[in-house]
Amino acid sequence: MSDAIGRTDERLAQLFSAAYEQMRERIYARARDCGFADLRPAHSSVLRHIDAEGSRVVTLAERAGMTKQSMGYLTDSLARLGYVAMSPDPSDGRAKLVRLTERGQEAVATLTRLSLEAEAELRDALGAERLAALRAAMNEVLAVLR
Repeated sequence: MSDAIGRTDERLAQLFSAAYEQMRERIYARARDCGFADLRPAHSSVLRHIDAEGSRVVTLAERAGMTKQSMGYLTDSLARLGYVAMSPDPSDGRAKLVRLTERGQEAVATLTRLSLEAEAELRDALGAERLAALRAAMNEVLAVLR
């Protein structure tokens, strides 16, 4: 009963979460093979939400649904690894502006490519029609929940 695959008593939230975690783990494992061994799945909370021109830490935290302190920890980690650079926000010197470095842009491009490849693998396994139906159903669920 500990394996979620094939269980009929799993809650939808558990299934959505497990699917997301499995996809994210797969993508980041492949990113390691592409030269990004120091990236962790937790870093996606920053990389998924950062604007091309940079974002404030507080904005990233809001988008990721986490505390400013937790986001600060992740952005500091990515800065030490060379994926982002932080500077005072020109419009508010008290705030930090986080921008992707060239290495960060390469990482985001690689993660995006790997994500699309993972979706293509799902399409190959499920078939294009079933994947389209799954996407439509998930969009409907999101619309209801919003």
